[in-house]
Amino acid sequence: MGKVGIIGGSGFIGSYVTKQFLNNGFEVKVSSTDISKKEKYQHLKKLYNSDRLSISELNIENKEQLKSFVEDCDIVIHSGTPFQLDTEDPKRDLFDPTIKGTENFLEVIRNAPKVKKAVLVASVAVWNTNFPLPAEGKSASDNFSEKDTPFMSEESHPYAQAKFIANQAVNAFIEKHLDLDTEIVSVSPVGVMGKSLSDREDSTSTGLQFLFKNKIAPNPFIQMCYDLDVEFALVNVKDVARGIYKAGTLKGLHGKNYLLSSESYCVSDMTLMLNNKKPKNKAKIIYQNELADRELGIPFQSIQKTFQQYNS
Repeated sequence: MGKVGIIGGSGFIGSYVTKQFLNNGFEVKVSSTDISKKEKYQHLKKLYNSDRLSISELNIENKEQLKSFVEDCDIVIHSGTPFQLDTEDPKRDLFDPTIKGTENFLEVIRNAPKVKKAVLVASVAVWNTNFPLPAEGKSASDNFSEKDTPFMSEESHPYAQAKFIANQAVNAFIEKHLDLDTEIVSVSPVGVMGKSLSDREDSTSTGLQFLFKNKIAPNPFIQMCYDLDVEFALVNVKDVARGIYKAGTLKGLHGKNYLLSSESYCVSDMTLMLNNKKPKNKAKIIYQNELADRELGIPFQSIQKTFQQYNS
């Protein structure tokens, strides 16, 4: 089936992506920023076909390491940018690894003749850095799709800004290099929820589910979510992994960026569902998923089912 390199393949989303490719017979190489910390990736060794799995140390900002990582791969998935709500140094912790890491990745891919497909795991922030709040000029109930003009505000969280700028770099790179032999595709998940494959405690998505379940507000962003009872567009982590797998294995998707989204619920309803109770309000579809459904063949699971899996 070929070989896939998954940058960030032991994280919350990345672990499910690793599982998808292993289940489908690929040889899989996963990156780790520090290979001595086996607790970060040891859960992958329990997966089906894990005899086809290898772990390689990689700092995404190191071009030589990156070149070595991708050179024997047919497909490369970049899911390795940090997601942190709280940071003392946004430039060091978010902007540099996200933006410089993406730029390095693109340059290395351009000079890696074996790589035929590259998938970048972006974020809903590349469409709207105000997420989960609406983009400027839209109300909370207005729909958003790939046809909308992307919106960025310098008042948004540094993570969102970094992802937006990195995606601009991807678009500019594709426009500049029209003779690429490698297909480049992006996927942009909304709020990713579900049960983690590992016991790692450094997953922001898992942390958010814990906070919302227990009504804990450790920072102003989470408190704002409670105060405004913010409506979140959400998606199951398993569906995100399926979307990434399809983006990596289907041909003819060069330059596409797919929103991966299921349903939207307000935070109070999320809290109820995370505590095995029924939501008071019906689900809404705010961030559209028709393009991913049609072209990637992803039937998105309901959020009630997603939270049932989280609690199982």
